[in-house]
Amino acid sequence: MFVDLHTHTTASDGSVSARALVQLARAKGLAAIAISDHDSTDSLDEALAAGRQVGVEVIPAVEMSTDVDEGEIHILGYFIAHHDQQFQTLLSTLREARLGRARKMVEKLAALGMPLDWERVKVLAGDGAVGRPHVAKAMVERGYVPDIKTAFDLYINRNGPAYVERYKLTPVEAIAVIKRIGGLAVLAHPLEGKGSLDKVPELVAAGLDGLECLYTGYSDEQVALIAATARKYGLVTSGGSDFHGEGVVINAVLGQPPVPYAILERLRARHSRTDSR
Repeated sequence: MFVDLHTHTTASDGSVSARALVQLARAKGLAAIAISDHDSTDSLDEALAAGRQVGVEVIPAVEMSTDVDEGEIHILGYFIAHHDQQFQTLLSTLREARLGRARKMVEKLAALGMPLDWERVKVLAGDGAVGRPHVAKAMVERGYVPDIKTAFDLYINRNGPAYVERYKLTPVEAIAVIKRIGGLAVLAHPLEGKGSLDKVPELVAAGLDGLECLYTGYSDEQVALIAATARKYGLVTSGGSDFHGEGVVINAVLGQPPVPYAILERLRARHSRTDSR
């Protein structure tokens, strides 16, 4: 049996609804998925209900965006008590910051000679929080760039001419939030960009539980490096595709790479030990 512990829906920057994602997981034969939208848990109740209907276990999760001097670090929270009101207030603040950031990016792009219709960007976001992928989609529609990746690479990634900073937590703060609502804190895609494995000692001291080890595009050597780091610091490993829908994140396919169910079992065992303290 296999699982996918890193997926997104239209509640953040994915292109599929929670129910559709669960149905796709069922069609692919996955035993479980974690829905880990960016700074949002709005899809979780729908996903949990759909999972019960079709026989796919849904792990309530979130992916929190945090900031360090070198760029962004994302922290995954698994088995979270997502209805916690203080947590929801924080997520609302983070989403509002994301919305303001996207609008400022549109303004910067206009100044660069690439005007976009803000209302169209919001339509592309649907019911989810407006983010950079929706700005990138609008750029593709207008013919300014050939694809979403080029929009990020040339214009809206950090150091791009239309990039805008926004309010974010630090990784240590995000871990504290996840732990307070009963979750496991896992460092997402630790080799992205300049990499974040050098932050592991500090994050372990803050309560980090695990590292995302199996991930889209990671080689056997990279997986081995992350696994060795996890063993060194007594951490569990996780894995997932970072699926956002077809064509949203390049090469991210639901259920790939294959993540054995045993990884979820080890995460659950760690959570049980932590929760009983």
